[in-house]
Amino acid sequence: MSLDTFAQQDFRRLAALSLEDSDSRTARFDVDGLPLVVDAHAPGILRLRLGQSTLPDYGLLAITEPCGSLQVQPEGEGWRVVSGDLALHLTGSPLSLSLIHKGRTVLSSITDQHFRGRVRLPAFGVCDREPRRWCVSLALASETAIYGFGEKFGRLDKRGQLIRGRTEDALGVNTELSYKNIPFCWSPDGWGLLAHTPGIVRHGAGYAQWSHRTHVTEVEDEALDLFLLAGEPAEILERQSALTGRPAMPPLWSYGMWLSRAYYQVPQEATDAAKEVRRRRIPCDVITIDGRAAWEVRTRFAFEWDPARYDNAKRILGELRVQNLKVCVWEYPYVSIHNPLFRTLESKGWLLKRADGSAYVFDWVKDPTDDPFGKVLTPLPPSGALDFTHPDAAKFWGDSHDKLFDDGIDVIKSDFGEQVEDDMVAANGETGRRLHNVYSLLYNRCVFDATQRYNDRHGRGPAMVWGRDGFIGSQRYPVQWGGDPQSDWEGMAASIRGGLCYGLSGVPYHATDVGGFYGAEQPSAELYLRWTANAIFSSHFRYHGIGKREPWAFGEAAEAIARRLLEFRYRLIPYIVGAAEQAAKTGLPLMRAMPLAYPHDRAARAFELQYLFGDALLVAPITRPGGSVEVWFPAGDTWHDLETGERIVGGQARVITRTLEQLPVWAREGHVLCLGRAVQHTGEMDLANPVEEARLFGLPRHAPCVMNTCVKAGCDGEVSWIEGLKRGQLRLSPGLAAREAPGGRVLIDSAR
Repeated sequence: MSLDTFAQQDFRRLAALSLEDSDSRTARFDVDGLPLVVDAHAPGILRLRLGQSTLPDYGLLAITEPCGSLQVQPEGEGWRVVSGDLALHLTGSPLSLSLIHKGRTVLSSITDQHFRGRVRLPAFGVCDREPRRWCVSLALASETAIYGFGEKFGRLDKRGQLIRGRTEDALGVNTELSYKNIPFCWSPDGWGLLAHTPGIVRHGAGYAQWSHRTHVTEVEDEALDLFLLAGEPAEILERQSALTGRPAMPPLWSYGMWLSRAYYQVPQEATDAAKEVRRRRIPCDVITIDGRAAWEVRTRFAFEWDPARYDNAKRILGELRVQNLKVCVWEYPYVSIHNPLFRTLESKGWLLKRADGSAYVFDWVKDPTDDPFGKVLTPLPPSGALDFTHPDAAKFWGDSHDKLFDDGIDVIKSDFGEQVEDDMVAANGETGRRLHNVYSLLYNRCVFDATQRYNDRHGRGPAMVWGRDGFIGSQRYPVQWGGDPQSDWEGMAASIRGGLCYGLSGVPYHATDVGGFYGAEQPSAELYLRWTANAIFSSHFRYHGIGKREPWAFGEAAEAIARRLLEFRYRLIPYIVGAAEQAAKTGLPLMRAMPLAYPHDRAARAFELQYLFGDALLVAPITRPGGSVEVWFPAGDTWHDLETGERIVGGQARVITRTLEQLPVWAREGHVLCLGRAVQHTGEMDLANPVEEARLFGLPRHAPCVMNTCVKAGCDGEVSWIEGLKRGQLRLSPGLAAREAPGGRVLIDSAR
């Protein structure tokens, strides 16, 4: 019985708890005949496994074995498991827990009692047996906020919401459905929780229909496998990142502008756009050949160019590359029944199957009267889905990319991945229901690894994908973009929240379709430019949508403003790469929402659209017509307006107005902003001396966020600059003065 139709007597309430044995890393208990294993998995992390599972785990974890130490002590009617400054108190009758960090209880089992005296939901219970569902209920204080769960487009604080962790083709950013679901959440109260499962997870985050004072995690899997984390939010994200895999560093060129639309109908349109972006001197690094541009729709996808348009793909792609552009091409992991490759894959058993062993044919149109893509996009053919659990199938798919790379492709746009049906059967014996969420991770892992193998053989540097879906561990295979937003102001705002929420879930990189993907009307020039200005401060930047998205399509004045904004984006790349290097070490996202950046400033947490971008910049996106935005300047810091130079003491809100040319961004006092020179593409950057200008805001107290850590700063105000950085390139905020010091240094003094 599901939680929606809960009746107390229908749960298996776990009660009797007894210790079986323990060693220096693991404690084993018995709970009503079910094994309960507690591991000291890593510093600040405890793992609880209830029940036994023989099903695949798909390599979701980077740390697979416990590496901490623990002691088990009797306490009252239960047991206390201690690992460093973290302790877990377990009791029976019924089974319940308390998590103690540095002597403070940060999390405990449900306290919501029914009128009849029993807790309203069990602390631990088995809700259903087929499929097996587990319930874990944890108490919430009235002020407790909860963040995470993947890329979600509504409010960042999920308190009061029911979140269903099932990857979907959301067809927009306007509902709770999302392309990237991660069963991980945390609270500024000092705890985090990760459900280690590919299965479906529902989270009632103080969901009033269940209990507004309880966080309920409902896990569908053979066994329950939970990680409990403790610490400050940044520490929790760092620990979760170590647990599920540190982020890979994308290539340098990926931080430039990506030009795309759905779609360049013939190659000439793409080559014309490439020439125009250079003629008009608009900085750009990548151009995308989208699905209907590259492949014949009826027979896709089979790594075959549409012969009617791409009769000589290598020559055509060469015309794009001669413009100093990298080339991205679209794919999805489905093969049309009209392509001979379908029969080949079917005969080898390399497609997901039906229960009778035949290839499962996925039909996109479930109801002939309700095509999900309507008249907006071309109807998609019935197709088979590649079975990435079959090693030979995955190898074939990965190796097949080589011919695309040989033709001149640099990166794959790995689209879709949500179409695994519950009754599909995989080669490893899994049902589609359990495979559904993890399928997109297997798909993107396959494409990422294929790209990296090719790059390693040809000296092309780090790999990446441009993927839509995400799951536990997706940060290892960057990057993901935010689906298909509506081309209006709320579509832009939801896209920003989606990126921030994804960052709060442990994935540091994110992009959106700048300008919006679809809509009854094309975006206005004002919306287009505000979206551009906001997306300057995201890890990756791509124009994309149905219709023209090139800056010159919005008029001469808009083009000029977009050019200036993009020039600043390129000047910002040394700073952005520095933040990405930090992310690769710590898991901290580049876009840091207020709950992460200022977790104990409750006023700041209420401003859910503004964020820190890296260490030094506060961004307050303008998401309404007219150019005004209310900004909260967090207490404890002082802020410098990048446009006006005004110094603003934190702990106050202001309504700020910006023209279309101006950026809604402020620098944090004590930090250094390192900017490169304006270039047309990253190939023009001087990597030996990437910083052209350094802006100091107050006396420098923090090491600059900059690529290759090529600039160092100390708290004594001394700054040592890389070779070639000239005195004239050092800009100081008002009240500071600079003078030369021995050793090629510059000494910063207060002029007051």
